[in-house]
Amino acid sequence: MTQDNLMIIIAFALYLGLMMYIGVYYYRKSNSIGDYILGGRQLGPWITALSAEASDMSGWMLMGVPGLAYTTGISGVWIAVGLTLGTWANWNFVSRRLRNHTEVASDSLTLPDYLKNRFHDQSHSVAVISALFILIFFLIYTSSGFVAGGKLFNTIFGLDYTTSLFITAGIVVFYTFLGGFLAVSWTDCIQGALMFFAILAVPITAAMYLGGPIETFQLIQHEFPQGLSLFGDTTDLFAWVIGLISALGWGLGYFGQPHILVRFMAISDARELKKSTNIAMVWVILSLLAAISVGLIGHVYLLPDKLVGTDAETIFLIMTERLFTPFIAGLIWSAVLAAIMSTASAQLLVTASAIANDFYANLIHPKASDKELVLVSRAIVLIVALIAIYMAMDPNSYILTMVAYAWAGFGAAFGPAILFSLFWKRMTRHGCLAGIIVGGLTVLIWKQFEPFGLYEIVPGFIFSSIAIYVVSLMGKIPPRPVLKDYKEAEKMHVL
Repeated sequence: MTQDNLMIIIAFALYLGLMMYIGVYYYRKSNSIGDYILGGRQLGPWITALSAEASDMSGWMLMGVPGLAYTTGISGVWIAVGLTLGTWANWNFVSRRLRNHTEVASDSLTLPDYLKNRFHDQSHSVAVISALFILIFFLIYTSSGFVAGGKLFNTIFGLDYTTSLFITAGIVVFYTFLGGFLAVSWTDCIQGALMFFAILAVPITAAMYLGGPIETFQLIQHEFPQGLSLFGDTTDLFAWVIGLISALGWGLGYFGQPHILVRFMAISDARELKKSTNIAMVWVILSLLAAISVGLIGHVYLLPDKLVGTDAETIFLIMTERLFTPFIAGLIWSAVLAAIMSTASAQLLVTASAIANDFYANLIHPKASDKELVLVSRAIVLIVALIAIYMAMDPNSYILTMVAYAWAGFGAAFGPAILFSLFWKRMTRHGCLAGIIVGGLTVLIWKQFEPFGLYEIVPGFIFSSIAIYVVSLMGKIPPRPVLKDYKEAEKMHVL
């Protein structure tokens, strides 16, 4: 083993040791299902913001987005614009209402639980169908994180791809299995800070190496002129418009992402969400701009070498290796692992929560104790991880493509349902069911045919919204919810 490899391993070991310690520490604090799933609603503004964004921007921000910019140029910024607008709208219009609604609605612990309580669903059909769609799309989403982990260890250490998958999954499962929501949130907070500094450090250092920002821009303009076109290839106007709509459509996905929305539900005081919003927006804007910059600068930094195909998604890793000492490179590479683990752990926990709390507790064992539900949740974490590993076995999978599929599924199935439930009193249980089913199925079917090349989240979101509206109007006007403290509920914007 060379000294360089030893320094990289030490950097990784320090980071991984901290993550595992957090998992063990919170093991004793996750005795009830409420603690394991939602951390007893104890999060502060900084942890809420950083854990939400870390679980949102997984390995695809450090690998997928730079790879897209490396290949297509600055036109990839339209996805970043869509994501930024979606993040802003989610924090400003959804976060506080969802936090208050879920508390009033029988202290709901999960999104399916909230929708069930919101519509007084005694049949449990809303919760069960929601849990099934969460399982389907999170399997895809989680496997994308494991693909990123496989590429990470394969690129850095030359390890076999399959071995790399099991290493990544093993670490994530360890602290998620033990510590539950609080462990995931605290690790996400640390990982979010690490990701932020890493994604800024690489393009800034590379630009300094190339002579400064002005010289770097001139070099990109000379060597990669098509990369500076904000509008890309406009020779086919129809295709360009479809591409623009698809890119901006990413923003619609935020309203239905369970692993992000659950952070809003867990903050200790809804009034702190304004502070969390400011922190989150600074993080997102700077991080996405830096990710685009990595791809653009990397295109000229690597010349005369050129990455093709899925190798383009390793541009961040390769630049880090060439720019920094082994120990610093190891810390920055840990940020990629942090990005992967923060999202995968959040997804595993939400999936386990949905299956245990909304499927098992509703249909199989309604009188299950807290201890039993925690055990079931931990068992689901293991099972889902194994299935996700199996789905991630192809090393040629595009990370961003897998993420896009799952992102669309959640955005279309749950986004309209959440928005209507928070802002439209006329929405009914049948309308909610129709929206979830139509949105989820539209994405699954549209993806198989991809007409016009339009991103499946756009038709899925539209059809889901129409289904909710039409079916709700066809039913009876829902009764006003019975609340313990009417005045307090009014202050919380629930009525």
